[in-house]
This record gives sequence, C-alpha cells and structure tokens, in this order.
Amino acid sequence: MNRVAVLSAGSWGTAFAAVLADAGNEVVIHGRRREIVDAINIRHENPAYLPDITLPRSLRATTDVAEALAGADHLVVSIPAQTLRDNLTAWAPLINPRTVVVSLMKGIETHTGLRMSEVITEVTGVPADRVAAVSGPNLAREVAARRPAASVIACRDETTAKALQDACVTPYFRPYTNTDVVGCELGGAVKNVIALAIGLAAGMGLGDNARALLMTRGLAETARLGAVLGADPLTFSGLAGVGDLIATCMSPLSRNRTFGEHLGQGLTVPEASAATRQTAEGVKSSQSILELARRHGVEMPITEVVVSVVNGTATVAEAAGLLMTRTPKPERYGV
Repeated sequence: MNRVAVLSAGSWGTAFAAVLADAGNEVVIHGRRREIVDAINIRHENPAYLPDITLPRSLRATTDVAEALAGADHLVVSIPAQTLRDNLTAWAPLINPRTVVVSLMKGIETHTGLRMSEVITEVTGVPADRVAAVSGPNLAREVAARRPAASVIACRDETTAKALQDACVTPYFRPYTNTDVVGCELGGAVKNVIALAIGLAAGMGLGDNARALLMTRGLAETARLGAVLGADPLTFSGLAGVGDLIATCMSPLSRNRTFGEHLGQGLTVPEASAATRQTAEGVKSSQSILELARRHGVEMPITEVVVSVVNGTATVAEAAGLLMTRTPKPERYGV
C-alpha cells in the first residue's frame, strides 16, 4: 500500500484523492479551511467543491501540511498554477527526497514560461525522472462521481510512470502511461485557452461550426508549439491532447469554457471570475503561453485573440473578426 499526500482539497485534488483511495492507497489530503477538512473527515464530502458527492471513508484530511507529507511515497499537487512556486518553496523542506511528485496542474508559469513539472524540479530539487504529470479528459465532478474516465500519467522514467499507474487504477478510472511530459503538459495548458475561446463563441451565439473551427485550429496551435519544444506529435492525438481538448471545450462543467461564455455574454473579467467561482487556469496562462510562443517564433492566433480580450485590448465583438480576417493558408498538419 502506498501512502499518498494530496495538496490540496480543491475539486480536482479531491477527486483524484478519491481515485487513489478507491485504488487502495492510504491517502491524506491537505485543506486550508478547517470546515472543509472536517467535512471530509466526518461527513465524507467536500461541499465547497464537490457538493452531493460521497467520498471514500478511508480518505483522511488535515490542515497540517507536515502531517500530510509525513512518510508519503507520492506527493500529488493540485493548486492554482501561478501559486505553485511560492507554495513549493514553503513545502520543499518537508518533502522526502525519495518522494515521487505528481502534478495535476495545467498551466504555464507567468514570466518564466515554465511548465509545472519544470517549476517542481527547479524549486524542490526533485529529479525530473521522479516528477510526473497527470493529464487528460478529467472533469473533476464526473471522476468523483465514479463515472468512466481515462488519463495519461507522463513521466520521463517509465518505471516511475508505471508505479503511479498501478497506484491509481480503479474500475472507473483507466490510466495510461507516456514518457512525453512536454506534450502532455502543453496539451493540458493550451486547451484551457482554447476552451476560453470556445466559451466566447458560445456566449456570442456563433454556432457549432465556429466551435469546431476553434477546436481544430486550436489543436494545430498546440501542435506547432509542441513541435518546437520537442513534444511527440502523436501525444496531441491522444487523451492528453484532443481528448482533454474535447472535454474542456464542450462540457458545461469546464471552468474555462464557462469563464469564456460569461465574457461572451458581456461580463467583464472580474465579473466572469466571480461568476465562475473557481480558478480558470487559461485566463492567466494565456499570456505566458503567448509569450512562450513568440519566444520560439510560433504563431498562435486563437491564443492571441483570447489574450487581447482578457487584457481588454480587443472587445468580444472584435474577437471573431480578428480570427476570420487572417490570411487563408493551406491546411496541413501543424500549420
């Protein structure tokens, strides 16, 4: 039996903790708020993030990070991407050097352009072959409700990926392994930005053709950037690529799609944030993804339009025109 620490008790962190507990691991989840910790321990629920979902009785919660990390074989981190560095700096002295660190986060750090696994390695000193990323079409509420889902566990070291795969397989959750950490993390980060664009289109009532256009060309943007960064192009046709893109762009459970839809209906960015209530990673990561693309000379027009709308340099009404007036090109993979 593995001992797993999960930091922290948001919707996806709680859902994945439940998967790990159902798979037979000893799981301790950290929550900042006492009322959430008490609800998990006493009523086996997380009403703040996953209301009306019954969690495994074996799942234990604590407000003490050191208690959660004590003796952990795996550390699963699920916090907003832009808070990772500061939190890890505080947690690093508590992490056992032999612990495998697992990222559930789907974002690119602002200013540095680093993927989450790169931030983990840089801050903690944990070698890259003991840092993994989980990515795929994993809407937290559906996973917590034990509806069928699959995911990709990406790690440079196949043995580490396989050990984590064995630790989280359940009758309803099917994990696959992959050594392409770059592609898996990039797919997870960029799909949030494309989902914002899909939400904008939905909020404006632009129709299904527009949504199909944005998803298809959004995948091309991701593949272009991935090619430059050394990703395996096949990754983008799998669960961590097109699979995650479809789920995030099409489901009303998606925070990023919902955020974009609020913008498309005329809400401001602060109003959309308040209405969405949970972190939409694509909002802050869109700028860092665009900066990363420009640094490598990669065109990402959908990402560029999303950044313009979020920053207020383009109106929602102008967004569609900015995309549709681009110079037509041949359609080829990655173009």
